Amino acid sequence: MAGRYKAGTSGASDGGFGPHGSTGTCGACGSDGSFSVSGIPNLPGMPQMAGKVGSYEIFTVSEITRRVARALDRDPVLGDIWVNGEIANFTHHSSGHIYFTLKDDSSRLRAVMFRGSNIGLRFRPADGMRVYAHGYVGVYERGGEYQLYVDLMEPAGLGELYLAFQQLRAKLEAEGLFDPAAKRPLPKFPRRLGVITSPTGAAVRDIITVTRRRWPGIDILVIPALVQGSDAPASIVQAFDRAGQVRDIDVIIVGRGGGSAEELWAFNDEEVARAIRRSRVPVVSAVGHETDFTIADFAADVRAPTPSAAAELVVPDASAYAHHVELLEARLVRTVRMRVMQRRQYVDELSRRLIQAIQTKLRTNKDRLEYLGRMLDALDPEAVLGRGYAICRGQDGTVLRRADQVAGGDEVTVQLGCGELGCTIHDVKVG
Repeated sequence: MAGRYKAGTSGASDGGFGPHGSTGTCGACGSDGSFSVSGIPNLPGMPQMAGKVGSYEIFTVSEITRRVARALDRDPVLGDIWVNGEIANFTHHSSGHIYFTLKDDSSRLRAVMFRGSNIGLRFRPADGMRVYAHGYVGVYERGGEYQLYVDLMEPAGLGELYLAFQQLRAKLEAEGLFDPAAKRPLPKFPRRLGVITSPTGAAVRDIITVTRRRWPGIDILVIPALVQGSDAPASIVQAFDRAGQVRDIDVIIVGRGGGSAEELWAFNDEEVARAIRRSRVPVVSAVGHETDFTIADFAADVRAPTPSAAAELVVPDASAYAHHVELLEARLVRTVRMRVMQRRQYVDELSRRLIQAIQTKLRTNKDRLEYLGRMLDALDPEAVLGRGYAICRGQDGTVLRRADQVAGGDEVTVQLGCGELGCTIHDVKVG
Protein backbone atom coordinates (compact mmCIF):
# COMPACT_ATOMS: atom_id res chain seq x y z
CA MET A 1 0.00 0.00 0.00
CA ALA A 2 1.23 3.48 -0.75
CA GLY A 3 0.80 6.48 1.46
CA ARG A 4 1.86 10.02 1.25
CA TYR A 5 3.02 12.55 3.75
CA LYS A 6 5.03 15.70 3.81
CA ALA A 7 8.26 15.80 5.62
CA GLY A 8 8.12 17.99 8.65
CA THR A 9 6.24 18.31 11.92
CA SER A 10 2.58 17.82 12.63
CA GLY A 11 2.08 21.46 11.94
CA ALA A 12 2.60 20.88 8.18
CA SER A 13 -0.01 22.33 5.91
CA ASP A 14 -1.70 18.99 5.14
CA GLY A 15 -1.59 17.74 8.77
CA GLY A 16 1.06 15.11 8.04
CA PHE A 17 4.22 14.40 10.00
CA GLY A 18 7.67 13.15 9.23
CA PRO A 19 8.54 9.57 9.99
CA HIS A 20 11.34 10.64 12.32
CA GLY A 21 9.82 13.78 13.68
CA SER A 22 12.17 15.97 11.64
CA THR A 23 11.81 18.24 8.71
CA GLY A 24 12.91 17.46 5.17
CA THR A 25 12.81 14.20 3.29
CA CYS A 26 13.41 10.72 4.69
CA GLY A 27 15.93 8.32 3.31
CA ALA A 28 13.24 5.70 3.03
CA CYS A 29 11.15 7.94 0.84
CA GLY A 30 11.53 9.44 -2.57
CA SER A 31 12.82 12.88 -3.09
CA ASP A 32 9.27 14.14 -3.50
CA GLY A 33 8.22 12.76 -0.17
CA SER A 34 6.29 9.80 -1.58
CA PHE A 35 6.82 6.28 -0.28
CA SER A 36 5.65 2.78 -0.93
CA VAL A 37 4.99 -0.22 1.37
CA SER A 38 5.89 -3.72 0.26
CA GLY A 39 6.68 -2.45 -3.17
CA ILE A 40 3.11 -1.32 -3.87
CA PRO A 41 3.15 2.04 -5.58
CA ASN A 42 1.33 5.04 -4.23
CA LEU A 43 -2.24 5.21 -5.53
CA PRO A 44 -4.39 8.30 -5.01
CA GLY A 45 -7.53 7.69 -2.94
CA MET A 46 -6.43 4.22 -1.74
CA PRO A 47 -7.74 3.41 1.81
CA GLN A 48 -5.33 3.18 4.72
CA MET A 49 -4.27 -0.28 5.95
CA ALA A 50 -1.99 -1.51 8.67
CA GLY A 51 1.55 -1.96 7.69
CA LYS A 52 4.97 -0.39 8.12
CA VAL A 53 6.64 2.71 6.89
CA GLY A 54 10.31 2.17 7.24
CA SER A 55 10.81 1.35 10.89
CA TYR A 56 7.40 2.77 11.84
CA GLU A 57 4.28 0.61 12.32
CA ILE A 58 0.97 1.86 10.98
CA PHE A 59 -2.21 1.12 13.06
CA THR A 60 -5.84 1.14 12.08
CA VAL A 61 -8.33 3.21 14.02
CA SER A 62 -9.83 -0.01 15.47
CA GLU A 63 -6.43 -1.17 16.65
CA ILE A 64 -5.78 2.11 18.40
CA THR A 65 -9.24 1.98 20.02
CA ARG A 66 -8.66 -1.57 21.25
CA ARG A 67 -5.28 -0.60 22.69
CA VAL A 68 -6.86 2.25 24.60
CA ALA A 69 -9.61 -0.07 25.84
CA ARG A 70 -7.06 -2.62 27.06
CA ALA A 71 -5.09 0.10 28.81
CA LEU A 72 -8.22 1.27 30.61
CA ASP A 73 -9.11 -2.30 31.56
CA ARG A 74 -5.72 -2.76 33.20
CA ASP A 75 -6.15 0.33 35.37
CA PRO A 76 -7.41 -0.84 38.81
CA VAL A 77 -8.77 2.58 39.68
CA LEU A 78 -10.81 3.00 36.52
CA GLY A 79 -12.19 -0.52 36.88
CA ASP A 80 -13.96 0.21 40.19
CA ILE A 81 -14.59 3.90 40.66
CA TRP A 82 -17.04 6.39 42.17
CA VAL A 83 -17.58 9.63 40.27
CA ASN A 84 -19.18 12.81 41.60
CA GLY A 85 -20.76 14.99 38.97
CA GLU A 86 -23.79 16.86 37.71
CA ILE A 87 -26.16 15.16 35.28
CA ALA A 88 -26.57 16.74 31.84
CA ASN A 89 -28.13 15.58 28.55
CA PHE A 90 -30.17 12.96 30.39
CA THR A 91 -32.01 10.53 28.08
CA HIS A 92 -34.15 7.56 29.09
CA HIS A 93 -34.17 5.37 25.98
CA SER A 94 -37.17 3.21 25.02
CA SER A 95 -34.94 0.16 25.55
CA GLY A 96 -34.78 1.00 29.25
CA HIS A 97 -31.14 2.15 29.17
CA ILE A 98 -30.34 5.68 30.35
CA TYR A 99 -27.68 7.88 28.77
CA PHE A 100 -26.29 11.05 30.28
CA THR A 101 -23.21 13.19 30.84
CA LEU A 102 -21.49 13.83 34.15
CA LYS A 103 -19.90 17.25 34.30
CA ASP A 104 -18.08 19.57 36.64
CA ASP A 105 -16.71 23.07 36.17
CA SER A 106 -14.03 22.05 33.70
CA SER A 107 -14.81 18.69 32.12
CA ARG A 108 -17.46 16.25 30.93
CA LEU A 109 -17.74 12.45 31.03
CA ARG A 110 -20.22 10.46 28.99
CA ALA A 111 -22.07 7.77 30.96
CA VAL A 112 -24.52 4.93 30.38
CA MET A 113 -26.58 2.89 32.86
CA PHE A 114 -28.19 -0.18 31.37
CA ARG A 115 -31.73 -1.25 32.16
CA GLY A 116 -30.69 -4.16 34.39
CA SER A 117 -28.86 -1.71 36.66
CA ASN A 118 -31.16 1.33 36.62
CA ILE A 119 -34.37 -0.62 37.23
CA GLY A 120 -33.54 -0.62 40.94
CA LEU A 121 -32.95 3.13 41.25
CA ARG A 122 -34.77 4.65 44.21
CA PHE A 123 -34.82 8.16 42.71
CA ARG A 124 -35.54 9.74 39.32
CA PRO A 125 -32.38 11.19 37.72
CA ALA A 126 -32.71 14.53 35.96
CA ASP A 127 -30.59 17.22 34.39
CA GLY A 128 -28.89 19.43 36.96
CA MET A 129 -28.94 16.76 39.68
CA ARG A 130 -25.63 16.07 41.42
CA VAL A 131 -25.01 12.37 41.96
CA TYR A 132 -22.48 9.77 43.00
CA ALA A 133 -22.10 7.19 40.22
CA HIS A 134 -20.25 3.89 40.57
CA GLY A 135 -18.94 1.75 37.76
CA TYR A 136 -15.97 1.39 35.46
CA VAL A 137 -14.45 3.47 32.67
CA GLY A 138 -14.34 1.71 29.34
CA VAL A 139 -14.24 2.43 25.62
CA TYR A 140 -17.22 2.31 23.32
CA GLU A 141 -15.22 0.99 20.40
CA ARG A 142 -17.79 1.69 17.72
CA GLY A 143 -17.80 5.37 18.60
CA GLY A 144 -14.19 5.51 19.67
CA GLU A 145 -15.15 7.25 22.90
CA TYR A 146 -14.46 6.42 26.48
CA GLN A 147 -17.35 6.54 28.93
CA LEU A 148 -18.45 5.54 32.42
CA TYR A 149 -20.50 2.35 32.64
CA VAL A 150 -22.65 2.93 35.73
CA ASP A 151 -24.05 0.11 37.90
CA LEU A 152 -24.95 2.11 41.04
CA MET A 153 -26.05 5.69 41.49
CA GLU A 154 -27.18 7.77 44.45
CA PRO A 155 -28.01 11.43 44.96
CA ALA A 156 -24.88 13.22 46.09
CA GLY A 157 -26.46 14.19 49.39
CA LEU A 158 -26.78 10.50 50.29
CA GLY A 159 -23.56 9.29 48.80
CA GLU A 160 -21.53 9.13 51.99
CA LEU A 161 -24.31 7.32 53.82
CA TYR A 162 -24.72 4.88 50.99
CA LEU A 163 -21.02 4.07 50.92
CA ALA A 164 -21.03 3.52 54.68
CA PHE A 165 -24.06 1.24 54.30
CA GLN A 166 -22.38 -0.85 51.61
CA GLN A 167 -19.14 -1.17 53.58
CA LEU A 168 -20.91 -2.27 56.79
CA ARG A 169 -23.10 -4.70 54.88
CA ALA A 170 -20.05 -6.28 53.24
CA LYS A 171 -18.26 -6.55 56.59
CA LEU A 172 -21.14 -8.21 58.45
CA GLU A 173 -21.95 -10.46 55.53
CA ALA A 174 -18.34 -11.67 55.48
CA GLU A 175 -18.69 -12.51 59.19
CA GLY A 176 -21.71 -14.67 58.44
CA LEU A 177 -24.10 -12.42 60.35
CA PHE A 178 -26.63 -12.63 57.51
CA ASP A 179 -26.27 -16.38 56.93
CA PRO A 180 -29.70 -17.71 55.80
CA ALA A 181 -28.97 -21.00 57.57
CA ALA A 182 -28.97 -19.15 60.92
CA LYS A 183 -32.43 -17.65 60.38
CA ARG A 184 -35.01 -18.90 62.88
CA PRO A 185 -38.62 -19.70 61.97
CA LEU A 186 -41.41 -17.67 63.54
CA PRO A 187 -43.62 -19.39 66.13
CA LYS A 188 -46.93 -20.52 64.71
CA PHE A 189 -49.07 -19.49 67.68
CA PRO A 190 -47.20 -16.85 69.73
CA ARG A 191 -48.58 -16.03 73.14
CA ARG A 192 -46.59 -12.86 73.80
CA LEU A 193 -45.20 -10.35 71.32
CA GLY A 194 -42.39 -7.90 72.04
CA VAL A 195 -42.38 -4.62 70.08
CA ILE A 196 -39.27 -2.43 70.06
CA THR A 197 -40.13 0.98 68.65
CA SER A 198 -41.17 4.48 69.63
CA PRO A 199 -44.22 4.30 71.93
CA THR A 200 -45.66 7.43 70.30
CA GLY A 201 -45.12 6.62 66.64
CA ALA A 202 -47.60 5.39 64.05
CA ALA A 203 -45.75 2.08 63.76
CA VAL A 204 -46.69 0.87 67.26
CA ARG A 205 -50.36 1.76 66.67
CA ASP A 206 -50.38 -0.11 63.38
CA ILE A 207 -48.78 -3.18 64.94
CA ILE A 208 -51.18 -3.25 67.89
CA THR A 209 -54.24 -2.68 65.71
CA VAL A 210 -53.39 -5.40 63.20
CA THR A 211 -52.29 -7.86 65.89
CA ARG A 212 -55.43 -7.44 68.02
CA ARG A 213 -57.62 -7.81 64.96
CA ARG A 214 -55.93 -10.99 63.77
CA TRP A 215 -55.15 -12.71 67.09
CA PRO A 216 -57.14 -11.10 69.93
CA GLY A 217 -55.77 -13.29 72.71
CA ILE A 218 -52.11 -12.34 72.31
CA ASP A 219 -50.24 -10.31 74.93
CA ILE A 220 -48.27 -7.35 73.51
CA LEU A 221 -45.29 -5.89 75.38
CA VAL A 222 -44.07 -2.54 74.00
CA ILE A 223 -40.43 -1.87 74.86
CA PRO A 224 -39.82 1.85 74.21
CA ALA A 225 -36.78 2.92 72.19
CA LEU A 226 -35.59 5.90 70.23
CA VAL A 227 -35.81 5.21 66.50
CA GLN A 228 -34.25 8.40 65.16
CA GLY A 229 -31.20 10.48 65.95
CA SER A 230 -27.69 9.87 67.21
CA ASP A 231 -28.89 8.25 70.45
CA ALA A 232 -31.23 5.84 68.73
CA PRO A 233 -28.80 2.93 68.10
CA ALA A 234 -27.83 2.68 71.78
CA SER A 235 -31.49 2.95 72.79
CA ILE A 236 -32.47 0.09 70.46
CA VAL A 237 -29.64 -2.10 71.80
CA GLN A 238 -30.78 -1.42 75.38
CA ALA A 239 -34.35 -2.34 74.42
CA PHE A 240 -33.11 -5.71 73.14
CA ASP A 241 -31.26 -6.23 76.41
CA ARG A 242 -34.49 -5.56 78.35
CA ALA A 243 -36.43 -7.89 76.06
CA GLY A 244 -33.90 -10.64 76.79
CA GLN A 245 -34.82 -10.43 80.48
CA VAL A 246 -38.49 -11.23 79.77
CA ARG A 247 -38.72 -14.99 79.65
CA ASP A 248 -42.09 -15.49 78.00
CA ILE A 249 -41.62 -13.36 74.87
CA ASP A 250 -42.05 -15.59 71.81
CA VAL A 251 -41.13 -13.15 69.01
CA ILE A 252 -39.95 -9.53 68.62
CA ILE A 253 -40.82 -6.84 66.07
CA VAL A 254 -38.31 -3.99 65.75
CA GLY A 255 -38.79 -1.04 63.47
CA ARG A 256 -40.48 2.23 62.73
CA GLY A 257 -42.51 3.99 60.08
CA GLY A 258 -41.20 5.61 56.93
CA GLY A 259 -38.79 8.49 56.65
CA SER A 260 -35.70 9.75 54.88
CA ALA A 261 -32.49 7.79 54.73
CA GLU A 262 -31.04 9.91 57.52
CA GLU A 263 -34.10 9.27 59.71
CA LEU A 264 -33.82 5.51 59.19
CA TRP A 265 -30.07 5.42 59.72
CA ALA A 266 -30.28 4.12 63.31
CA PHE A 267 -31.19 0.74 61.83
CA ASN A 268 -27.96 0.70 59.79
CA ASP A 269 -25.87 0.56 62.97
CA GLU A 270 -23.49 -2.35 63.56
CA GLU A 271 -24.40 -2.76 67.24
CA VAL A 272 -28.10 -2.86 66.41
CA ALA A 273 -27.43 -5.65 63.92
CA ARG A 274 -25.46 -7.62 66.50
CA ALA A 275 -28.18 -7.10 69.14
CA ILE A 276 -30.71 -8.56 66.71
CA ARG A 277 -28.58 -11.65 66.19
CA ARG A 278 -28.04 -12.04 69.98
CA SER A 279 -31.78 -12.16 70.60
CA ARG A 280 -32.89 -15.52 72.01
CA VAL A 281 -36.19 -15.34 70.10
CA PRO A 282 -36.86 -14.68 66.41
CA VAL A 283 -36.79 -11.04 65.30
CA VAL A 284 -38.84 -9.40 62.54
CA SER A 285 -37.44 -6.17 61.11
CA ALA A 286 -40.01 -3.65 59.88
CA VAL A 287 -38.28 -0.40 58.97
CA GLY A 288 -39.86 2.24 56.76
CA HIS A 289 -41.63 1.27 53.58
CA GLU A 290 -41.33 -1.57 51.11
CA THR A 291 -38.52 0.10 49.14
CA ASP A 292 -36.40 0.79 52.25
CA PHE A 293 -33.66 -1.69 53.12
CA THR A 294 -31.49 -1.45 56.23
CA ILE A 295 -28.77 -3.49 57.89
CA ALA A 296 -31.40 -4.53 60.46
CA ASP A 297 -33.40 -6.14 57.65
CA PHE A 298 -30.49 -8.36 56.70
CA ALA A 299 -29.68 -9.26 60.32
CA ALA A 300 -33.26 -10.10 61.30
CA ASP A 301 -34.74 -13.56 60.95
CA VAL A 302 -37.55 -12.15 58.80
CA ARG A 303 -37.84 -8.85 56.97
CA ALA A 304 -41.25 -7.19 56.69
CA PRO A 305 -41.88 -4.35 54.21
CA THR A 306 -43.92 -2.35 56.75
CA PRO A 307 -44.83 -2.51 60.46
CA SER A 308 -48.38 -3.57 59.56
CA ALA A 309 -47.01 -6.37 57.39
CA ALA A 310 -44.80 -7.45 60.30
CA ALA A 311 -47.88 -7.86 62.51
CA GLU A 312 -49.51 -9.99 59.84
CA LEU A 313 -46.41 -12.17 59.69
CA VAL A 314 -46.00 -12.87 63.42
CA VAL A 315 -49.60 -13.76 64.34
CA PRO A 316 -52.11 -16.02 62.58
CA ASP A 317 -55.50 -14.82 61.45
CA ALA A 318 -58.08 -16.05 63.98
CA SER A 319 -60.94 -15.61 61.53
CA ALA A 320 -59.09 -17.66 58.95
CA TYR A 321 -58.48 -20.38 61.52
CA ALA A 322 -62.13 -20.24 62.58
CA HIS A 323 -63.14 -20.67 58.96
CA HIS A 324 -60.66 -23.51 58.70
CA VAL A 325 -62.16 -25.15 61.79
CA GLU A 326 -65.62 -24.79 60.27
CA LEU A 327 -64.40 -26.47 57.11
CA LEU A 328 -62.84 -29.27 59.16
CA GLU A 329 -66.06 -29.64 61.16
CA ALA A 330 -68.12 -29.85 57.99
CA ARG A 331 -65.67 -32.35 56.55
CA LEU A 332 -65.86 -34.41 59.77
CA VAL A 333 -69.67 -34.40 59.68
CA ARG A 334 -69.62 -35.52 56.06
CA THR A 335 -67.13 -38.23 56.88
CA VAL A 336 -69.15 -39.49 59.85
CA ARG A 337 -72.35 -39.46 57.84
CA MET A 338 -70.67 -41.34 55.05
CA ARG A 339 -69.26 -43.90 57.49
CA VAL A 340 -72.68 -44.33 59.16
CA MET A 341 -74.29 -44.74 55.76
CA GLN A 342 -71.68 -47.27 54.74
CA ARG A 343 -72.10 -49.19 58.01
CA ARG A 344 -75.87 -49.05 57.66
CA GLN A 345 -75.64 -50.41 54.16
CA TYR A 346 -73.32 -53.12 55.44
CA VAL A 347 -75.75 -54.06 58.24
CA ASP A 348 -78.64 -54.07 55.76
CA GLU A 349 -76.65 -56.35 53.52
CA LEU A 350 -75.87 -58.69 56.45
CA SER A 351 -79.55 -58.68 57.47
CA ARG A 352 -80.59 -59.50 53.92
CA ARG A 353 -78.04 -62.30 53.78
CA LEU A 354 -79.17 -63.64 57.22
CA ILE A 355 -82.85 -63.59 56.25
CA GLN A 356 -82.02 -65.27 52.97
CA ALA A 357 -79.97 -67.95 54.77
CA ILE A 358 -82.78 -68.55 57.32
CA GLN A 359 -85.38 -68.80 54.59
CA THR A 360 -83.22 -71.22 52.66
CA LYS A 361 -82.69 -73.32 55.81
CA LEU A 362 -86.40 -73.29 56.58
CA ARG A 363 -87.26 -74.40 53.06
CA THR A 364 -84.69 -77.18 53.27
CA ASN A 365 -86.00 -78.38 56.65
CA LYS A 366 -89.62 -78.12 55.45
CA ASP A 367 -88.81 -80.27 52.43
CA ARG A 368 -87.12 -82.80 54.71
CA LEU A 369 -90.06 -82.85 57.11
CA GLU A 370 -92.42 -83.40 54.24
CA TYR A 371 -90.24 -86.25 53.01
CA LEU A 372 -90.11 -87.81 56.46
CA GLY A 373 -93.85 -87.36 56.78
CA ARG A 374 -94.36 -89.23 53.56
CA MET A 375 -92.04 -91.96 54.79
CA LEU A 376 -93.98 -92.25 58.04
CA ASP A 377 -97.21 -92.38 56.16
CA ALA A 378 -95.83 -95.16 54.05
CA LEU A 379 -94.76 -97.12 57.10
CA ASP A 380 -97.99 -96.56 59.13
CA PRO A 381 -99.88 -99.92 59.68
CA GLU A 382 -103.17 -98.18 59.32
CA ALA A 383 -102.10 -97.03 55.92
CA VAL A 384 -101.35 -100.68 55.06
CA LEU A 385 -104.78 -101.73 56.38
CA GLY A 386 -106.34 -99.08 54.22
CA ARG A 387 -104.92 -100.78 51.20
CA GLY A 388 -106.90 -104.08 52.15
CA TYR A 389 -104.59 -105.69 54.53
CA ALA A 390 -105.52 -106.83 58.10
CA ILE A 391 -103.86 -107.37 61.45
CA CYS A 392 -104.68 -110.49 63.44
CA ARG A 393 -104.19 -110.36 67.17
CA GLY A 394 -104.33 -113.24 69.69
CA GLN A 395 -106.38 -113.39 72.80
CA ASP A 396 -103.58 -111.50 74.68
CA GLY A 397 -103.50 -108.76 72.01
CA THR A 398 -100.21 -109.78 70.44
CA VAL A 399 -99.90 -109.56 66.70
CA LEU A 400 -100.02 -112.98 65.13
CA ARG A 401 -97.29 -113.54 62.58
CA ARG A 402 -97.37 -117.32 62.20
CA ALA A 403 -100.26 -119.82 62.07
CA ASP A 404 -98.73 -122.07 64.75
CA GLN A 405 -99.27 -119.29 67.31
CA VAL A 406 -102.96 -120.34 67.59
CA ALA A 407 -104.93 -123.56 67.74
CA GLY A 408 -108.46 -124.56 66.78
CA GLY A 409 -111.05 -123.01 68.99
CA ASP A 410 -108.94 -119.97 69.88
CA GLU A 411 -110.55 -116.56 69.75
CA VAL A 412 -108.71 -113.94 67.62
CA THR A 413 -109.38 -110.37 66.63
CA VAL A 414 -108.93 -109.25 63.04
CA GLN A 415 -108.32 -105.53 62.60
CA LEU A 416 -109.36 -104.16 59.24
CA GLY A 417 -108.90 -100.80 57.67
CA CYS A 418 -112.28 -99.90 59.11
CA GLY A 419 -113.44 -101.92 62.11
CA GLU A 420 -112.55 -105.22 63.73
CA LEU A 421 -113.75 -108.80 63.48
CA GLY A 422 -113.96 -111.29 66.34
CA CYS A 423 -113.24 -114.73 64.97
CA THR A 424 -112.89 -118.32 66.23
CA ILE A 425 -110.20 -120.54 64.76
CA HIS A 426 -111.65 -123.71 63.23
CA ASP A 427 -108.72 -124.94 61.29
CA VAL A 428 -104.97 -124.26 61.46
CA LYS A 429 -102.67 -124.90 58.56
CA VAL A 430 -98.94 -124.59 59.18
CA GLY A 431 -96.47 -124.29 56.35
